[in-house]
Amino acid sequence: MQMIADLHTHTLCATHAYNTLNEMAAAARETGYCALAVTDHASSMPDSAHIWHFQNWKALPRVVEGVVMLYGAEVNVMDTKGGLDMPESLLKQQDWVVASIHSACVPGLLTRKEANRLWLAVAENPYVDIIGHSEQENYRYDYDLVTKAFVRNHKVVELNGNSFNVRKDGVPNMRALLAACLENGCRISVDSDAHSTLQLKNGLTALYAMLEELDFPQELIINATRENLVRELQEHKKPCAKEVGGILL
Repeated sequence: MQMIADLHTHTLCATHAYNTLNEMAAAARETGYCALAVTDHASSMPDSAHIWHFQNWKALPRVVEGVVMLYGAEVNVMDTKGGLDMPESLLKQQDWVVASIHSACVPGLLTRKEANRLWLAVAENPYVDIIGHSEQENYRYDYDLVTKAFVRNHKVVELNGNSFNVRKDGVPNMRALLAACLENGCRISVDSDAHSTLQLKNGLTALYAMLEELDFPQELIINATRENLVRELQEHKKPCAKEVGGILL
């Protein structure tokens, strides 16, 4: 199994990551990817990029090191009402928006009811494209209930390779979440959440094994084919969809 893109990665614009955008793009090319999403942390993370980082994408070309780039953000969910730490005016400018919970922004535990409310609210946000590493044990939600809402609202659920390093307690939950996505026809993305080129090159192996266990269909994996990715961008009404599709297809 081989993906054609990684849709959740970080650069040293956050100081807990280690490589430049150009280095990440070159590593993506070497890995065999044709596309890469750079999604650095939004402002509520302690070492996040300055807000200008997310306003200045026109300074960068669509293709870097032979790889089609999607420029976006990993925004933080801030409360159980689904509040995000990026204004709507800026969310609209992003090619790709990952919404995730981080303990720096939502400390402690959520009850199942609170976690359900949080993700059901995020599902209604038209600017969120993908739900990041939501298998975390501290924020466990009803996978059947919420993935149905994700399907209704065209949200993608992420399988996150970095969870095997930093969120190990959630790995068993990942299998249950993936099973719910399969049952309900929810699309997924298989991502490294790489904070270095080494992670980018090697971060999906465990995820591939999980997909093979469930015989997960390619048509539900948005980064399994070029056609799937372009179709997803079109469905999300992304302004970049035409340009990206013209290069990839």
